[in-house]
Amino acid sequence: MPVKSRADLRRFVDLPWSIYRDDPDWVPPLKRDVRAAFDTAKHPFHSHSEVQPWLALRGRRVVGRICAIRNRNHEQVHREAVGFFGWFECIDDAEVAEGLFEAVRGWLRDRGLTAMRGPTSFSTNETTGLLIEGDRGPPALLLAHNPPWYPTLLEDCGLRKVKDIYAWHIVAGNWPEYLFRAERIVTHRYGIRIRSFEMPRFDEELALVRRLYNSAWRKNWGFVPMTDAEIDRMAAELKPIMDPSLALFAETPAGEVIGLALALPDFNQVLHRLNGRLTPLAIIKLLVHKRRITRLRVLILGLLEEWRGKGIDALLYLALFRNASAAGMTEADMSWILEGNHRMNAAIERMGGRIYRTYRLYEAPL
Repeated sequence: MPVKSRADLRRFVDLPWSIYRDDPDWVPPLKRDVRAAFDTAKHPFHSHSEVQPWLALRGRRVVGRICAIRNRNHEQVHREAVGFFGWFECIDDAEVAEGLFEAVRGWLRDRGLTAMRGPTSFSTNETTGLLIEGDRGPPALLLAHNPPWYPTLLEDCGLRKVKDIYAWHIVAGNWPEYLFRAERIVTHRYGIRIRSFEMPRFDEELALVRRLYNSAWRKNWGFVPMTDAEIDRMAAELKPIMDPSLALFAETPAGEVIGLALALPDFNQVLHRLNGRLTPLAIIKLLVHKRRITRLRVLILGLLEEWRGKGIDALLYLALFRNASAAGMTEADMSWILEGNHRMNAAIERMGGRIYRTYRLYEAPL
């Protein structure tokens, strides 16, 4: 059944608590954030695209959910009639899963789309992919987690791999000598300096992030530039947990900003204690436990195309790791990286990283 009312949306939001009740690795999302994602007045995705969430019922019990997504910006940028699905949760039952995907297929076909891809929530700029293999443990901030039976459900419903994406794990310290050598050479040759995000100039700095992100990532598979409103919304959500020493710019001697690294303390190490509600007691827990965060989530690291291959990324990596170590973080999640991004994957492996989780995007013709 399509989600139409507030009561329907409440059941949509609440379903994961029954799916994951015995899963110690699940990090409950903040319910208010999920509700806000489907509020057309609050989430800017709805200003250019269209979504329809669905519920699967067995009797009066909710046993599954999914969301059909039409991303018009993706259609325009990539010139392909691809629709998406996301927010998928389901009991281990092929009949339930098939019913959910049939609802999405019909909704997307009615809009003239010819393929279904996902999961994304709502786009590849947000939580993306299905966990198919990797280490046990809670996911890092803004990464997916799901029961082990989901890949089988999707494949039984006719979905097939379209792309894998990797999460890399790296332990602080014992950095290879080539990083320090590259730092000395690049600094001498190009005069590049690394500086932190200046919080008093937040709006101006955010404009730089917007320009760099949409330029440096524009040729990546599946990438859709974020609108100004989408970046503003994400910045407003992340600002309270942002550490400016972990948001870095690479600048030329002339003051041109040519590279960006953005990382966050992995607040999932705190959120799993809050059970989806930001009550006064939960806020106290957050403040107490945030000092014990040991993992860094590297969200973005990239350079303008004309500055790639010159070793400038080494400066950003070292500055990030030094600042994270000073804040007590001893490990990093670097994700996600497309399987075909051989340069980035090789660079992280050379630094001592390893792929510790693999996520998959699926696709099916309509």
